[in-house]
Amino acid sequence: MTTLESSPGVHKLGQTPGVATTLAEALRPFVGGELPVELHAWDGSVAGSGPVVHLNSPRALTRLLWAPGELGAAQAYVTGEIDVEGDLNEALTHVWAVIEQRGLTGVSASIGTVWRAARAARRVGALRRRPAAPVSQAVLKGRLHSKGRDRDAISHHYDVSNEFHDVILDDNMAYSSGYYSAPEMSLEQPQDAKLDLICRKLGLGPGTTFLDVGCGWGSLSLYAAQNFGAKVTGITIAAEQKKFIDARIAERGLGDLVEIQLCDYRDARGEHDAVASIEMGEHVGQDNYPTYVSVLRRSVKPGGRVLVQAMSRKGTGGGNHPGGGPFIESFIAPDMTMRPVGETVALIEAGGLEVRDVHGMREHYVHTVNHWVERFENNLEHLRTLVPEEYIRVWRLYLVGGGMAFRDGRMGVDQILAVRPGAPHDLPAVRDF
Repeated sequence: MTTLESSPGVHKLGQTPGVATTLAEALRPFVGGELPVELHAWDGSVAGSGPVVHLNSPRALTRLLWAPGELGAAQAYVTGEIDVEGDLNEALTHVWAVIEQRGLTGVSASIGTVWRAARAARRVGALRRRPAAPVSQAVLKGRLHSKGRDRDAISHHYDVSNEFHDVILDDNMAYSSGYYSAPEMSLEQPQDAKLDLICRKLGLGPGTTFLDVGCGWGSLSLYAAQNFGAKVTGITIAAEQKKFIDARIAERGLGDLVEIQLCDYRDARGEHDAVASIEMGEHVGQDNYPTYVSVLRRSVKPGGRVLVQAMSRKGTGGGNHPGGGPFIESFIAPDMTMRPVGETVALIEAGGLEVRDVHGMREHYVHTVNHWVERFENNLEHLRTLVPEEYIRVWRLYLVGGGMAFRDGRMGVDQILAVRPGAPHDLPAVRDF
């Protein structure tokens, strides 16, 4: 039986306290009391209570000194300098609950408190020069949302490995929220239901010309052609995605119905019966969103329908982190911009489209991400043959954190259906979708 005197986090009079105890005392003003986790430091000391977190290296603390908060913690986690024992979702949910309970958002510290924390960092060997960023962290150059920078941003996330995404996603390779009539549905069913819903909302049919802006791995483009007979043009700036879709077009004999162009959305040409853009507008940036809407408008015939499926974020302009937070913005989707759905609707209307329907689907994304997490964890051995361990840790944090954001209402997703004025539209007065 461990006695109080021999516990790693406790020290006798005259002894130097362990790393965990030193950190717990230094962080008390910042976390509003006791550590909300059970911290196991590299020297064997333990402090706090809650989910078990292993602090494997002083480098983790150095990262947090240079990048306090979410970014530093994420850098330390993806490099293995911090480990979380057990279920990551449960651990992060607990920490978020403590943050809310203690009102820690926006907490400021006095100069004295910061000085004492810096002294503690020095005592445990964490006061060092800034560590290099993890190799999985995005490094983009060039003018924000220039065509070249946008290509690099998309390539960072989507061109890692088609096979990697194929393991996690459904057979359609749909990388967006599914549409669930019941949580127990398999992943393929709600993704088929989502694609079918979009095609019906757009009024697609045999011979209908359809533009898929930001077509991903072609889930919607192929579905619209194969199941509705639409003549489809899909555009993407991800070279690996185009290769993947072109192969599927050939396999399914859809060459006469589907053409995929390696093309920036700003260079889209032609006027179509219908246009859709599924969770792509988040990547164009706030300043370029009017340009994005103008492309959607000019690409559809007067009276034609436009459907945008867009993720949303609370707070005017998406709050302090419209890209979803420091981790997402640095590792997953650099330069991404989200905003409240009302602001997106206003931008679409300001761009000359008439909004007819807004369909909130936030809960559907929770179920979708849960399925992605399940496939990810069940196929770890195979995934580790495709990408380095650091990327595995990035994706685990990404999937778990994203699912929590939708679950807790910090992010949402909506389908916005609009028409281009200038000719009568044929939307039914009573919807069957």
